[in-house]
Amino acid sequence: MHLCGLECNDFLAIIDGMETDVRTDLQAPSLTELDLYCERVAVAVGRLSVRIFGEETAAGERVAAALGRALQLTNILRDLVEDARRNRLYLPREMLRAHGIYVTTPSWVLAQPTLPDVCRDLAMLAEQHYLAAVNAIAACPHRTMRPAAVMLHIYRALLHELLARGWWHLDEPVRVPAWRKLALVLRHGLAGR
Repeated sequence: MHLCGLECNDFLAIIDGMETDVRTDLQAPSLTELDLYCERVAVAVGRLSVRIFGEETAAGERVAAALGRALQLTNILRDLVEDARRNRLYLPREMLRAHGIYVTTPSWVLAQPTLPDVCRDLAMLAEQHYLAAVNAIAACPHRTMRPAAVMLHIYRALLHELLARGWWHLDEPVRVPAWRKLALVLRHGLAGR
């Protein structure tokens, strides 16, 4: 069913994602489960957004898919401590196991010496999605992709700040300074690509 070009299935996917957050203490999902979660809580929102922006092409769909995943993985890396307090851990079990972490209790995982390696692996996956989003945005008219381009560059800057800080001092908040956000908005939202 369509409503002004918006798909009912995307709204239902968002509700499914919210139900997952409410009903489940998600701990170390598989990469497949994590991708489904990202699809529901971020990609579906992206599909609705690009259609609202006026982009209903296959390239717009690729923007939503890649950027939604990149943003959600960045959020996961930013919110490790907050999620652990709620007994949640969104780091994928395959990446944990690749670095010798087999227990999935969030507070225990955050204390492991190989946690930074896991986080770097997930950050590299997010970076791959950012690169795919950049390429998809380039295939769309600039005027329809301004909001997506701004979000991409602000969140990508946040990912780079997280990488610079590392994952030893998780209680140190990481933010993109307001002046830098403004510069990114001016560069990608108002000016050319």
